[in-house]
Order: sequence, then structure tokens, then C-alpha cells
Amino acid sequence: MYDNPVIGGFHPDPSVCRVGEDYYLACSSFEYFPGVPIFHSRDLVHWRQIGNALDRPSQLHLPAETTASGGVYAPTIRHHDGRFHLVTTNVSGRGTFLVTADRPEGPWSDPIWIDLPGIDPDLAWDEEGSCWCTTSGNQVARIDPAEGKVLEGPYPIWSGTGGKYPEAPHLYRVDGWWYLLMSEGGTERGHAVSIARARSPRGPYEPGPVNPILTHRGTDRPVQSTGHADLVQAADGSWWMVLLGTRPRGFTPEFQVLGRETFLIPVRWEDGWPVAGPVEERHCAPAAWHPLPETPARDDFDAEALAPYWISPRSRPDDCWSLTERPGWLTLHATGPTLDRPGHTFVGRRQQHHDCRVTTRLDPGSGRAGLSVRMDEAHHYDLEVSDGRVRVIARIGPLRQCVAERAVPPGPLTLAIDVRTHDVLPPTATGPVTEPLGVSGRGPDTLSFSAGGVLLAQLDGRYLSTEVATGFTGRVIGMYVTEGSAGFDWFDYERPAT
Repeated sequence: MYDNPVIGGFHPDPSVCRVGEDYYLACSSFEYFPGVPIFHSRDLVHWRQIGNALDRPSQLHLPAETTASGGVYAPTIRHHDGRFHLVTTNVSGRGTFLVTADRPEGPWSDPIWIDLPGIDPDLAWDEEGSCWCTTSGNQVARIDPAEGKVLEGPYPIWSGTGGKYPEAPHLYRVDGWWYLLMSEGGTERGHAVSIARARSPRGPYEPGPVNPILTHRGTDRPVQSTGHADLVQAADGSWWMVLLGTRPRGFTPEFQVLGRETFLIPVRWEDGWPVAGPVEERHCAPAAWHPLPETPARDDFDAEALAPYWISPRSRPDDCWSLTERPGWLTLHATGPTLDRPGHTFVGRRQQHHDCRVTTRLDPGSGRAGLSVRMDEAHHYDLEVSDGRVRVIARIGPLRQCVAERAVPPGPLTLAIDVRTHDVLPPTATGPVTEPLGVSGRGPDTLSFSAGGVLLAQLDGRYLSTEVATGFTGRVIGMYVTEGSAGFDWFDYERPAT
């Protein structure tokens, strides 16, 4: 058995390629820097992030006016002629571009810009070595990947069965046919995967006999919004599909808080067409693929550089953070006075489980700093320390409110945020328990905020969901400073025992 999702949390639009017995996967990153996380696996189930394709300002420029859910959309990763190629679109910048690398960990090249409209670009090479780039719309063009020049086309090709937003096109050459895998119906509950084929990349394409080949729309399955898929053939000849999906929870219309996640399903071929789905939260697979036990993800900030899973909205200037000013600590310097507008200092990681616990040891000094659970500038919950007091602050749309406050002693303080799908007290909570503020039991989860082992407040998680905040991302939990400087001794993310 293996458990889905194989990469939990805000890791949407997965694209995968195989090199020998190794698999490499890339995901969208939107307004976050560094951009496009790169993962490695030997079995398609156990994935480890090995870097980010866009980790330099020369590769990824996200100006301050970049909106939430702007930035980098839908990469495709491929390996050709001994080199890795990754193509994607910066919708807040110049558009579609290509980067290359000898090793998937990087360094990746500076952008090679491609003058093609649309998003969700794909790369495929024919038997003559020509490179074909397909984009949403759907259209295909022959390009020079070394210079980004369009050599032929673009040609209009099959745009699906009539569902809205035909997108995520991928081309594959299999047994003399060119297969066009694409998604339609929108990336919400109506998402679906469809297929067509042709003898040439230019077309004409004939649709598959049964479309869509995968969708969960109109079902009560726990995994929803299934789409934006990519195919890969394993070394043993079997075929697999990676795709995005969501796991909404709570009372109707249900709320998804983790964002769109990466799922894995087997694919079989019948009469020359791929057959896939449905997506289960647990799938049968060879015994060797059984997931290993999960361990807490703790960072003591003893390394020379930040781990690749740490991300920041839009940019992370070198002068706003340091691992050397105070060895063994992450020191953050304020670059903006509030989390409610772009330009602040925030270093976080994706929330990857519905139930989790985050703790950190904060030395606020004379600054204003803390932990935040973030969807965007207008939707976040903060556990903040300044002036000898700790506060729980809720920002929900146009409203900003301090919902709890108490005095704390000077010096380092342990902060904790517990996220639970059932109303239970965090294990360190002491003192009297009051009725949770705004918690009705109909939301997807409850967030509990503690400082020094004392419970301060509990908040309803539905206000930090895609259905409320809108957009394409999920929750990111991290450390911030909005005045002066502050130090973080460690950061611990763990999934509680069930």
C-alpha cells in the first residue's frame, strides 16, 4: 500500500520525468521565492525536495505589486540529450521561459524567454530531435530550446470536450502516436483530465473514446478537484500519473486549507488509450513501496544555508535574514511594518497535514516578531510577541482584531500553533479553557495558539481556506518580524500521533 497524497500541502501542477531509475518532479510556486520546488524519488512514492529551480533574483523577479496567486504557474520538467529542461510561465513578469541544468539540484540557468502566448507550457522532442512546445489554449509550436526562438507555428490543436479553461497540455510519443493529455473544467471541483492523439504533433487530433479519463466531479470522494496530470513510464514498463487534487473538509460547501496537493495513481493501456483513476487516499502497490514512518521536521538552523523548503512571499533579500549573525539561530530583520501588505520579512514552510503542530523558540529582543499561518496578506492568523506581551491577531479580509493578549517574561519564549480537525487541547495547554472564539465545529479545523505552554486562543480554520481567501495556494506557516530584529533558535513541524 502507499498513501496519497505523495507530496502533501501546497504542491500543485506536478510534472514528472524519469532518468534511469530516478524520478524528478516539479510543482508550481506562484508568488513565493525561491520558485519551483524540485523533488527526487526512486519509487514515485517517497519524495525528497532537493532544491528549487528558480533560486536567484536573476531567474525570478516578483515585483512588490505581484498579487497573491500571481507569479510562477505550472512548470514542465523533462530530460533530453543528457540535460534537464524546465519550462514555465511568470504571469507577473515577462511570460514563458525555459531554464536548463546538468543536475536537477541545480544550478539552473538564467531564463531563456519564449515568445508564445498562454500558460502551462510543455516540452516534447520528436524522433528528428525537434522540440515542440505546447501551451494552454491549446496550441503547439516547434521551437529552438537553446534560444527560445519559435521556428514553426503555433498551430491550434484539440481543446478538449468543451469544458472551461483547457489547460495543462502534455505531449507524449507512444507506439507511433502523439498523445495529448490535458485538463479542462477549471481547477476547482469540476476539474477533469482528457486525452486525444494524432500521428504528428501538428495534428489533427482524435479524442479518446471515453473522455474525461479521470474526474471526481459530482462524487462524494474525499479527494476532489483532480486534474493537471502528467504521465511517466517506470523502468519496469508500468505507467503512472501524477496529478493535483484537494482534500476539502467541514460542513458544505467544505473547505480546503492545504492547497492543491500531488497525488499518484497507476495507469493501464486498453486498445491504445490510457485508463486511469479513481484517486484513492490509499492505493495498492508492490510491498517495497510501503511508506516509511513519518518523523518530525525540525530545523535547528545549524546549516550554512536555509533548507530548500523555506519560502518567502515575492522575495527574500540577503540582508533580511542570517544564519551567521548568531550561530545556531535564524536572525530576521524587518523590511516592512505589517504582514497586511507586501514587503514584509517572512520565512515559512507549507502546511502538509490536516493535523499538525508547529513550535519555535523566539527571542524577540526589542523587535516585534512571531509565528503566522498565512494564506495571503488579507488572510492570516498571527502569534506575535512585542513590548513584553504576546498577542493572537486575526486578519480576515478587511477585519483585523487582537483576540487574546497576556504579559510574558523577557527573553526567549516557546510559541506553538496546533492545527486539529477535532476540537482538542494542545498537549502543552494549561490553565482554564474558555469557549473557542469563532469555532462552531463546522469548519475544517481549529487552530490553537499557545505561548510558554499557556493556551491563548482557538480560531476557526475556515477563514484560512481557499473558499474564503480565494486563489491557487494553500497555508504556509512561518516566522516573521515586522519591527527591529528577532532570533529563532529552532523550528519544529510535526504531525501528531493518531
